[in-house]
Amino acid sequence: MDRRRFLQGALTVSAGAALPSRGMADELPLGPLPGTRYPDPRIEAVDKRFKYKIGNAAIERVATGMRWSEGPAYFRDGGYLLWSDIPNNRIMRWSEDDGHVSVYRYPSNDANGNTRDREGRLVTCEHLTRRITRTEHDGSITMLMDRFQGKRLNSPNDIVVAADGAIWFTDPPFGILGNYEGDKAQSELPGNVYRLDPRTGQATVVYVPDAGFPNGIAFSPDEKKLYIIVMAFPDGRPSEIRVFDVNGGRLTNAKTFCATMGGNTDGMRLDTEGNVWCGMGNGDPREDGVRCYAPNGDLIGKIHLPETCANLCFGGRKKNRLFMAASTSVYALYVDTVGALVP
Repeated sequence: MDRRRFLQGALTVSAGAALPSRGMADELPLGPLPGTRYPDPRIEAVDKRFKYKIGNAAIERVATGMRWSEGPAYFRDGGYLLWSDIPNNRIMRWSEDDGHVSVYRYPSNDANGNTRDREGRLVTCEHLTRRITRTEHDGSITMLMDRFQGKRLNSPNDIVVAADGAIWFTDPPFGILGNYEGDKAQSELPGNVYRLDPRTGQATVVYVPDAGFPNGIAFSPDEKKLYIIVMAFPDGRPSEIRVFDVNGGRLTNAKTFCATMGGNTDGMRLDTEGNVWCGMGNGDPREDGVRCYAPNGDLIGKIHLPETCANLCFGGRKKNRLFMAASTSVYALYVDTVGALVP
């Protein structure tokens, strides 16, 4: 079974705002999407609590030409975005000053999720080598973890770094199910969620889903809660976002935050108000894009994109620009909120 089969989910839901017809993604230009007018009807307020739409800001396509875009991470001190193009075995770079797109790293070992630690260093999940790495300020790469109790990791997927420097990441088998996003291999470990202390090298399993596999991961602004996306359930139900209390290096009080009806969600980030923004797709095409959930789990807003969205991050100089890694492209939108992730 390959990643795409894992990611499929097809529940029909009613359409929201009146949207322009969806053509082939490769026909879309860079810049504002065809038919753009202010206010952009592709940004839909489902609830009055969604107050983050800016009337004269619209969705823009800032990069294209990828096979599967994932793991965006913004570097404010450099003014650029990095993201993974997993099947093409590269990490890409987009410069905000002139919009130039270039290859940051090739080969990338089929890199997937990316984030930054509190020292500003890039921390990456690699499918091909089945490991977690850190890119030092001098450009050298440090291997942080590739095994647990002597057994190889599956294919680290998404990652976040806490204020104390601990690295939390998910390890589903998606990258070893076939040869498209890694090397086909047998799992040696369950699909665990890990906490790694990079100073000591000690890792612990903090969560193992009772069914399905963990995917996206993100902290609340105060780091008192951790959100984990669980997907690829044997019974075919849509993905779920689960939330946990963080007690030191342990997770307690597991709850279902929401079920992502209409498709599946992959990656997510939070804003400073505690709203959860997550990618959406692989179901009803009218639901492709991003969803925004209030801190209590209510769906309050949608951003409709022409492609399935895997992951996202907040960036820009003020952390008020949402970058969305969506299939073959990266889209951007200014929003009236600020990303919580540090730096």
